[in-house]
Amino acid sequence: MVTISSLPLVDFKSDLRSAKGTIRKRVLAFRLFRVAALILLDATSLILAWRFAAFYKTLSELPWTVQTPFELLILTVELGMIAFQGLYNVRIYHCNYRRLITTVSLSNLFLLLIAFFYESNLYISRSTFLLFWLLSLAFICTARFLVDAVTRKLCKLGVIRYSVFLITDAEEKESSIKLIEKENCYNLLGVTEASSLDRHNREGMLEFLYNQDIFEVFVSWNAIKKRLYISWYFLSAGITLRILPVEREVVPSKSILWMIGEVPCLTIPAPIIAGSDFWVKRCFDVFCTIILLLLLSPLYLIIALLIKLDSPGPIFFRQNRIGLHCKQFTIWKFRTMNTNAEKLLETLEAKNEIKDGILFKLKDDPRITRIGKFLRLYSLDELPQLFNVLLGEMSLVGPRPHSIRDVKRFQKNHYIRQEVLPGITGLWQVSGRSNIDNFEDGVKLDITYIENWSLWLDLKILLKTVKVVLQKTGAY
Repeated sequence: MVTISSLPLVDFKSDLRSAKGTIRKRVLAFRLFRVAALILLDATSLILAWRFAAFYKTLSELPWTVQTPFELLILTVELGMIAFQGLYNVRIYHCNYRRLITTVSLSNLFLLLIAFFYESNLYISRSTFLLFWLLSLAFICTARFLVDAVTRKLCKLGVIRYSVFLITDAEEKESSIKLIEKENCYNLLGVTEASSLDRHNREGMLEFLYNQDIFEVFVSWNAIKKRLYISWYFLSAGITLRILPVEREVVPSKSILWMIGEVPCLTIPAPIIAGSDFWVKRCFDVFCTIILLLLLSPLYLIIALLIKLDSPGPIFFRQNRIGLHCKQFTIWKFRTMNTNAEKLLETLEAKNEIKDGILFKLKDDPRITRIGKFLRLYSLDELPQLFNVLLGEMSLVGPRPHSIRDVKRFQKNHYIRQEVLPGITGLWQVSGRSNIDNFEDGVKLDITYIENWSLWLDLKILLKTVKVVLQKTGAY
């Protein structure tokens, strides 16, 4: 057994907004080589398929069948869609042929539409595109099959070996080792007990794995309790967690199933919005924010004037909040309190209505001004945060950013919500707003949002936010 309790603490830092952010540098070269090889094979297959199809084309000589720029367009569209579908994922070592066939077929349909609009007055050879579609499927699938076959052969010969580690209970140790060795592509460097995942051992465990150049860890199902949190914890250190199965267990939603021989295992995706998801969400935020700023600019002027007339002090309230990856940023709001509000906070702590004391909420807060109460009632004080969204410090939808005072009181599992951009509104806000008096309940809602994120979910939350604000549900 490996003892890790005496190992020192290590701080692992990575940018989870990037699809490459959690890939360990020590294995990056191998994975980049694999991706480059797949892209090169796919590009070669597509060009060969197009040229064979063009060679047997009809007698019509059309620009889009003979010009090089159209071949570049083919590569851009086809490879782009293959990449978007995750078929160059460096963590997946076997091709998903069903998804590949669907992606290539849709790409060919899109190219046919482009060709039609490019030469709308000329005859488009349907036979050319039909032949290209069939040949591209045949060539790409054959190339991927050969890559998989060569990879499996190299694994059996021991040329390719992935260094892995096993964490398991004593009673499951032998069966877990046999299961890993059956795949014949892993180099099992060590085994330790489930206690290595305890809170006081966890940091030392990660440092040990890092120093041993291990980037995949197998864990038996019964050895891991807080599965979602532990999966995030390992991923943030650049280590993939593989969970070995047991019979009759209900697996979490969105788990990724994969095989060791004939036995299905799973990986629980960490609750983060990363890679292409991040940039889709970011583009949506910027587009909507620009429109909202243009439409709401007169309202900004009216609110600023009312604040000035109501009480002395600045129009805006600025405060340091904790955002993505626990980095500080300055949040902007319309001022709703007296200028000495921060100083009075300590005297009001005893009246806090949040049960666990992490956040501070007080229904009849004496620090709030007259116009401030109205602004809070309809959440108009949050409007300046659109500038935070434009600067990339916030998103329209996400977990709310908390003050330094609040974050200092976080427990370790609360920090999962800091791995995505904070939002102006979120699932917590449309599920009761200030009526939720327990921080743990709010965190569960934040995690639910992150796990189930989609652009459609953001739209639904934004629309529900309008309804909740107009009805003044749970506002104070």
